[in-house]
Amino acid sequence: MEWKIKTFDELSTTELYQLLSLRTAVFVVEQNCPYQELDGKDQVAKHLWLENEAGEILALCRLLPEGVSFAEASIGRVLVHPDFRHQHLGRQLLTEVLDYLQKVGKSAVKIEAQYYLKDFYASLGFVADSEPFYEDGIKHINMLLKF
Repeated sequence: MEWKIKTFDELSTTELYQLLSLRTAVFVVEQNCPYQELDGKDQVAKHLWLENEAGEILALCRLLPEGVSFAEASIGRVLVHPDFRHQHLGRQLLTEVLDYLQKVGKSAVKIEAQYYLKDFYASLGFVADSEPFYEDGIKHINMLLKF
C-alpha cells in the first residue's frame, strides 16, 4: 500500500476520475445526499489517498489551505472505501494527514465533521468548535485541532 499526495494539477485524469468517482459513490449515492460535489475547492486542494497494489483507492481526503473553508487550514471529503471499512484505515488516514500538516508548519486544522463521527475526531485531539448544525440534511459539527 502506498500513500499519495498531489495537487490538483499533479493529478492524472485517471487519478482525478477515481477520486471523484469514489467521493460521489459515498457522499451522494451511499448517503443519499444530492449536493454539489464539485464545489470549486479541488483546484486549490492537496489530495491525499491510500492506494493498494491493485491501484484501488482505499481511503482519501483533501487538504485545503487557510482561508478557503475556514480561517485555518482544513480537511474534508474524508472517506474510507466501503469495501475496506472496519480495518482502521480512517485512523491511519487522519494520522497521515495530521502528520503532514504538522510537517508543513500548520498550527491548526478545522473540520466540518459529520456529527456521528465527533467521538472519532475527538479521539485524535479535535474539540467541538460549534453547535451541531444541518448541512444537506446531515447533522454536522465544526471541530478544531491545534498543534
